[in-house]
Amino acid sequence: MQDSTLKRFGVSMDGNLLRRFDHFVKLRGYENRSEAVRDLVREAIIKQSWEDEEQIIAGSILLFYDHHQRHLLEEMTHIQHGMHDLILATTHFHLNHDSCLELIVVKGKVKEIQELSHKLTSLKGVTYGNFTVAPVEQI
Repeated sequence: MQDSTLKRFGVSMDGNLLRRFDHFVKLRGYENRSEAVRDLVREAIIKQSWEDEEQIIAGSILLFYDHHQRHLLEEMTHIQHGMHDLILATTHFHLNHDSCLELIVVKGKVKEIQELSHKLTSLKGVTYGNFTVAPVEQI
């Protein structure tokens, strides 16, 4: 059973850290400190969930790459076909004559998604890769 009622609690913080946090709150556009703390707590819980390799997660793998790199497209396709059960969708964008962006939406166990992400982002010709994730169960 979930308890979605708001609860109050106090936080003690060094003055310098609080000033930096208030600057962070302002830069991110939060209306108040509570919103920022909630987001930071959610992020910490999500990161902790990655420690459980059996946890089911959903997320995305973002790849920037040079499409002129020899055999890169074949290697990417081979890897994705080998792990197709983890891939929900892919979207491909041509950024300019040389560069492409691919967004791969994934769902599966942490260890399997991490393996897929590592295989793709480590390919020669991938200039940047990023893996974002959230647990499927509500936090």
